[in-house]
Amino acid sequence: MKRKSKQIRRLPANKLEKVRDDFKKFLKSLGQKKLLAVGLGVAELLFLLLPSPGYYQTLHLFWQPKEAEKIDIQVPLHSYPVNKTKKEPPVISARSIVVMDVNSSVVISQRNSDLTLLPASTTKIMTALIVLENYQLDQVLTVGNLEENGQKIKLLPGEKMTVENLLYGLLVASGNDAAQVLAQNFTGGELSFVEAMNQKARELNLNDTHFENPTGIDHPNHYSTALDLARLSSTVLRNPVFAKMVATERITIWDVNKAIPHQLFNINQLVSKNLGVKGIKTGWTEEAGECLVAYVEKNGQRIISVILGSQNRFGETEKLIRWVYENFEWEEMKISNF
Repeated sequence: MKRKSKQIRRLPANKLEKVRDDFKKFLKSLGQKKLLAVGLGVAELLFLLLPSPGYYQTLHLFWQPKEAEKIDIQVPLHSYPVNKTKKEPPVISARSIVVMDVNSSVVISQRNSDLTLLPASTTKIMTALIVLENYQLDQVLTVGNLEENGQKIKLLPGEKMTVENLLYGLLVASGNDAAQVLAQNFTGGELSFVEAMNQKARELNLNDTHFENPTGIDHPNHYSTALDLARLSSTVLRNPVFAKMVATERITIWDVNKAIPHQLFNINQLVSKNLGVKGIKTGWTEEAGECLVAYVEKNGQRIISVILGSQNRFGETEKLIRWVYENFEWEEMKISNF
């Protein structure tokens, strides 16, 4: 059966014009707010026409953002001493004790570490530091008038010697005369040298240390602590010249004319023993008692021990060294990945 097609009835021109006019009036009557609503409706319609979520899920087959790269940050690790056996340190006579791990600055053992005491010739650690920072090793100094007190290497008035050889005399044989020559030739003389020693102590935050002379001769206002001396030693050991000199067992030094020999032997008896001791400095006066700052390298680990006011500085330091290396192990600090 054949359908009849519907015919579209067109409005007469005059009626069509009237519809247009009425539509314009309608739009005008809506106002701006209603036009805004109409606009929002159109926007909603366009949103409905946007591609479905599946369209974007398909896109990643053709393009993917670059994966974030991992940054390899190298963090320096320190190993820390741990007492695996829990064995207590040996009983010793020293009035003040510090044993410190060099790499981590961890104090392994201490007793009265901040007690201010007479440091005796351990003072010469600071004397050497001031010399190394202010003189050239090949600089020639002249021996002047010297006080006759304490340990000496028998320098003669008028003798000319290099700073390097005087440092050997200071650090190996603990010569008070070598210390005096080095201080007297400083700009401003010995008083300025001692002031430089105290200034350096302040810079290094050695707050319980004060010097009155470059030798370590007893004085009421000349003092330090075991902890300050350990920190000072850790600093000076970074200087290879100092480290080499304090580890020297014996050496003969000469004046610049090669006419006067001075044979030196290290007063630190532990340097020649098979304990890994590489210096640093002895000290003794009747009031200070026996003092020793010792630097040890053994099994890949480094420690500094300081004893002040001891009755047996070498024997007691040896006990401390054996206690550390027989009972402690060094463990690396674990750091999480970034």
